Amino acid sequence: MSDPHPARHLEREDKRTFLQKLAEFLHPGPDSTAELIETLAEAEDNNIIGAESRVMLEGVIRMADMTAGDVMVPATRMDLLDIQATPDELMHKVIDTAHSRFPVYDGERENIIGILMAKDLLKLQRAPELNIRALLRPAVFVPESKGLNDLLRDFRGNRNHLAIVIDEFGRVAGLITIEDVLEQIVGEIEDEFDIAEDEGDIFALADQTYRVSGDTTLERINEAFSLTMRGEDPEDDFDTIGGLIAHEMGHVPKRGERYSLCGLDFTVLHTKGGAVKWFKVSHTPAPGITD
Repeated sequence: MSDPHPARHLEREDKRTFLQKLAEFLHPGPDSTAELIETLAEAEDNNIIGAESRVMLEGVIRMADMTAGDVMVPATRMDLLDIQATPDELMHKVIDTAHSRFPVYDGERENIIGILMAKDLLKLQRAPELNIRALLRPAVFVPESKGLNDLLRDFRGNRNHLAIVIDEFGRVAGLITIEDVLEQIVGEIEDEFDIAEDEGDIFALADQTYRVSGDTTLERINEAFSLTMRGEDPEDDFDTIGGLIAHEMGHVPKRGERYSLCGLDFTVLHTKGGAVKWFKVSHTPAPGITD
């Protein structure tokens, strides 16, 4: 049967005016990711969108081609808890690393048996007879090839904010959190360790140690600890303690690594974006070390 209203059918198919069609013919829309990103940059230049909006939109576009393996924390840098550890040992580990969720293993690090929420350890204070295994939550495993868009949808749907990433052979390759995924869109997310610069960068702790921000200037370090801290090579010039420590170690420090310099022991507490966010600093106990 023929369409009784052919004119309406055509109108529904294409409501563009002749000028719109001509404009699109002369200036076709982007047909690749690179062209789409260029279009966003032009939109920002023309004040159509703001800089922050452009960055977020670019993040969404780029994320479509990214996988869990691209942004995961590698297995060698994962902070894990041993199910055989005592509650006190677990508590110290949680405090030192300051995460909210921890994969728990039994025997070998590859044998991850669940996820422990840091807040659940508080239950042991009221009921020491509780078995740690009873506090564990199921671990979620995803392949390295899992797309970030799909992973974000899963995180939102099942309310699990951490997943263990496995490689093609079924071995643990790393872990990924919902924060790792969202940071691809909105950039670095501030957490409890990210204290504003004007709120301080050196904090004295109750155990006679200090928490020091990696971007604290050497001038501030020297003033606080009455030192003249500098690198082994006098010609080297560094602005921050994080930069100096990384140079002296010869690599980007990883969480848990330690280095002694000028009578101080620096332990890496927290890293982010390939840089040290926080050190735990104490005076070197060994005698005979001078600055």
